[in-house]
Amino acid sequence: MKNISTGRDAITIISTGVTIEGKLSSDGSVRIDGIIKGDVNAHGNITIGEHGEILGQIKGSTITLGGKVYGSINADEKIVLESKSMLKGDLITKILVIEEGSHFEGNSKMNLTAIKNEKIANLESLAK
Repeated sequence: MKNISTGRDAITIISTGVTIEGKLSSDGSVRIDGIIKGDVNAHGNITIGEHGEILGQIKGSTITLGGKVYGSINADEKIVLESKSMLKGDLITKILVIEEGSHFEGNSKMNLTAIKNEKIANLESLAK
């Protein structure tokens, strides 16, 4: 795992050949080219490279998927499913871009009300 700091922005890179089992949290942005078996939460952007794979839930600002995800994705701003990507799970976002050739199995919610309701539900579950 490599952390590159450029001023206020921090980028964490999970390289090809790296496998992480457990939750990954970051105050900055994350690029994943390895495998994560657990949830990923970043206050910045999340990029899953062509060889990246995540088995868990993803939460970030803008999420770009080039690899594989088995779990739900929740982006505050935008989700991009690139041409070689595969998502098996639900997604919630304001803006959704699906490139030709990507594979998506699940449900999508694309409005501000759905995002607010999801955040409220998450806060209520944390309070329990």
